[in-house]
Amino acid sequence: MTEPSLHTTAIGDRGSLVLFAHGLFGQGRNWTQVGKALAGATGATGTRSTRVDPHRVLLVDLPHHGRSGWEDSFDYLRVADQVAGLLDAADPAALVGHSLGGKVAMVLALRHPELVERLCAVDVSPVAYDHLSQFEGYVAAMRGLDLDSLSRRGDADEAMAQSVPDATVRGFLLQNLRRDGESWRWQVNLDVLGAALPVIGGWPEQQLAGTPPYPGPVLWVAGARSDYITPAYAEAMDRWFPGNRRVTVKDAGHWVHSEQPGVFLEVLRRFLDETGSDST
Repeated sequence: MTEPSLHTTAIGDRGSLVLFAHGLFGQGRNWTQVGKALAGATGATGTRSTRVDPHRVLLVDLPHHGRSGWEDSFDYLRVADQVAGLLDAADPAALVGHSLGGKVAMVLALRHPELVERLCAVDVSPVAYDHLSQFEGYVAAMRGLDLDSLSRRGDADEAMAQSVPDATVRGFLLQNLRRDGESWRWQVNLDVLGAALPVIGGWPEQQLAGTPPYPGPVLWVAGARSDYITPAYAEAMDRWFPGNRRVTVKDAGHWVHSEQPGVFLEVLRRFLDETGSDST
């Protein structure tokens, strides 16, 4: 099978490598501000950083997203192996993944521990979730948009306002809308991702049977208003990733890094540099 191309963006040229993986319907560029801050270019709010130990950053568009290639199906092990192809055991990376990207990062760390120096999973656990209705709704809303009737991007925003009333979420989804000449298209693979929602919400427990736990340091960052990381999932977290610690960020939901960027950046920096406390 031909490997689809993975689009990447590199930021910075000094320090240890940090690879970022986005969530469902996202793109690597969702991590741009955090990436620039870690690379020493800017702070979380756009101010000049005085960081003395910058990191090299790699932002990845996962398959079926952004400018990366599409396939006929979605499988966590295959996606994790494709992302692993970007890494080198001689230069192991820190992985940071949100939601779907967090699960990809977890599977990568389990299957290729020699490539991963440490792992930060943002508001997702190594478990199967049964609350996917909101994402089913997003897919239906995006599919229901009459692309042929659009004359400008604002038309799409207005058309989706009823089905996706949250303007922030709507804007996040509409980042996937692209104009080619006089036509509009979705940059994200709605057919495959929509059909694969049970897989995406799941966890490849059987496929990973017999795989040893990941031995490196792991940080879970949870949003206080989210239910993706709860005490009920602690057994699975400890079984697969025994070297983990957990931080809960106040006043944040599932999109922790965009809702509380300053707090998230500070927590991540502490973890990457192995300094600071384990709580916010």
